Amino acid sequence: MSTIQQETLAAILRRLLQNKLINLQMQRGELTIVVNAEDILGVSKVLRDDSALMFDTLIDLCGIDFLTYGDDLSVKYDLKDRRFAVIYHLLSIERNQRLRVRVLAENNEFPVVHSVTEVWPAANWFEREAFDLYGIVFADHPDLRRILTDYGFIGNPFRKDFPITGHVEMRYDEQQRRVIYQPVSIEPREITPLVIREDYYGDSESS
Repeated sequence: MSTIQQETLAAILRRLLQNKLINLQMQRGELTIVVNAEDILGVSKVLRDDSALMFDTLIDLCGIDFLTYGDDLSVKYDLKDRRFAVIYHLLSIERNQRLRVRVLAENNEFPVVHSVTEVWPAANWFEREAFDLYGIVFADHPDLRRILTDYGFIGNPFRKDFPITGHVEMRYDEQQRRVIYQPVSIEPREITPLVIREDYYGDSESS
């Protein structure tokens, strides 16, 4: 998107969204807007339906955990101590324009964002993935279940405080003839790479 197109789109967004638009950023040819979690459904309908925008396609939706961002990045992106966010990547086929929307969940302990499945049905499985991996709850989702982990799985693997090894492991028990859960048997260890090089490695001549 050219600079002129960005500026034109930014002006339209400011006019249509007004006080619902918290922030607007133009970087590297990409436009990002930030809106409140409580406004995402209404904003989504405007982005899709207004003739000046027509963002009819949701390309992607993902969660983010800002736990380890640190104070500098928190100030830079105006996170205000919010830990979880949902990112929407939109495409207007009619106008050949793209837009990124960021929503910060209000509650770090129980992050909730309204579902946009009624606006973009493609959000269904994307929201289930963010729910599964980050624990972000999407209000009024038609079928909010885990999609990648097992139904009995405990925790959210993409949260930055989730252990790499997980909490439990699964194995097939011959006596019980079923899959069982048990505590993780992997012992944490520091991996030190072993590098073996031949004599005169990297030299053009060995003398």
